[in-house]
Amino acid sequence: MGLQSWWDEHGVPRVIKFACGAPQIMKLRSQLVPMATGDVFEIGCGGGINQQFYNAAAIDSYCGIDPGAKLLEYTRQEAENKGWQADIRDGIGEDIPFSDESFDTVVCTFTMCSVQDQAQVVREMRRILRPGGKLLFLEHGRAPDQSVAKWQDRIEPVWKPIAGGCHLTRPITTAVREGGFETERLGEKYVPKTPRPVGWVEWGVGTKFGS
Repeated sequence: MGLQSWWDEHGVPRVIKFACGAPQIMKLRSQLVPMATGDVFEIGCGGGINQQFYNAAAIDSYCGIDPGAKLLEYTRQEAENKGWQADIRDGIGEDIPFSDESFDTVVCTFTMCSVQDQAQVVREMRRILRPGGKLLFLEHGRAPDQSVAKWQDRIEPVWKPIAGGCHLTRPITTAVREGGFETERLGEKYVPKTPRPVGWVEWGVGTKFGS
């Protein structure tokens, strides 16, 4: 096993669980995730970080996917701790293993940065939602300030292999809108006490209209 493969298997899951579970990030999760209702699907559920924030009384079923074996272990343990039934599978966002119009809510937090094909993932999330369904998203990505964006361009080639393929330069709300959703941006900011090139976040709701 090469060093990069070892890091991807053992180091990245721990980095993700630590960084994505920082207090300032958890506060944002706690505001967004409880909005999930009905039949819920979470993309990039690995780590189980969102499990504590779901309102089980508002949810009829919960499913999730992640390509990381170690992260899936964390998720299944957190679901067990929560005490609810969960269908948690290995999978990728470009080919979500569920039928069209299966869910009322899709939850996507700090996942679109690391997928291979962001546009395809957004199309897949829209496909599995029922008409009127909601995509709840909380992501980091391209900063609006040119000075910060220039640093993101410089840092990204070094950042990606350390952070599991995470991109710093991808659009967020714009990508959701271009994927066929009507978007409502709930908030945006630089995360406090975080270097600006890696700290720009946006969160909001995308609504699916039509088929």
